[in-house]
Amino acid sequence: MIATPESIAIPNLEKTNSMSQTLPVSRHQPLNLPRLSVPELKKLAAKLRIDILDMIYEPQSGHPGSSLSCIDLLVALWFSHLVWDPANPDWVLRDRFVMSKGHGAPAYYATLMHAGFIPWEEKNTLRKINSKLQGHPASKYIQGCDISTGSLGQGLSCGVGMALGLRLDYIPSRVVVLMGDGECQEGNVWEAVLSAAHHKTSRVTAIVDRNRLQIDGDTEKIKSLGEMSPKFAAFNWNTIEVDGHDFEQILAALQQADRWAEETNRPTAIIANTTKGKGVSFMENQAGWHGKAPNKEQYEAARAELVAAYDALQ
Repeated sequence: MIATPESIAIPNLEKTNSMSQTLPVSRHQPLNLPRLSVPELKKLAAKLRIDILDMIYEPQSGHPGSSLSCIDLLVALWFSHLVWDPANPDWVLRDRFVMSKGHGAPAYYATLMHAGFIPWEEKNTLRKINSKLQGHPASKYIQGCDISTGSLGQGLSCGVGMALGLRLDYIPSRVVVLMGDGECQEGNVWEAVLSAAHHKTSRVTAIVDRNRLQIDGDTEKIKSLGEMSPKFAAFNWNTIEVDGHDFEQILAALQQADRWAEETNRPTAIIANTTKGKGVSFMENQAGWHGKAPNKEQYEAARAELVAAYDALQ
């Protein structure tokens, strides 16, 4: 079992930000911050997969394939890596997170529910009129969401901007952006990649959910992305490639990104190879489940699989 990330030591100086607040340049971790072991992360991810399915079935709307492919990444981030204060969602020294692949909102919402940012009673309101759980995350309505997302290809630009703003205020927080591989076909992404390297935003980590499928099919047939690590490396990024469903590999990569944040002046890209629809046999590697809710028969079959997987971990 891999050790969970420790606080990163940063020069013990004090600076004054633009709002005249005195902020220590050090990365603190609140005492009540959840930090789960690998077995606990596996159990939580298995449980949240059930919640994702329930959430999408209720309104008959949502993106199961994309949500199931990224839930392990979200669980690892929020419960063993990101620094945040459960008692203070707007804590200025928290890490920032951008859910660039906003259509994976059910996975994000399930994660935030477990973190205590969203009440569990809102679980069955996804995409309904007047619900706070919109089809794509809206920061106006939910805590734990630093920025609204959904227009694909823009999340990394937002993350780079956040990092530059934090630098101006002498705040040593990390910025993590979770991206889909399909959105990496857009030019805006590579402008952001270039800007991040140029401005030496070493505290930016981009995680690409590389499930190789998008709404219209195979990414390589629609607009080939090829090997993504060399592409980021060519733009002067640190790169790591992992199995996006292996918690040991995910946590090791996040720890390495933290080390590089202080040892280099380059941002880090983690290419996470995942399976679209992970956990439901008939959804796995099927582009048709990108944005389609299951009918009653499919829902019951899928839920039985996910419950069996969860029970096997108890």
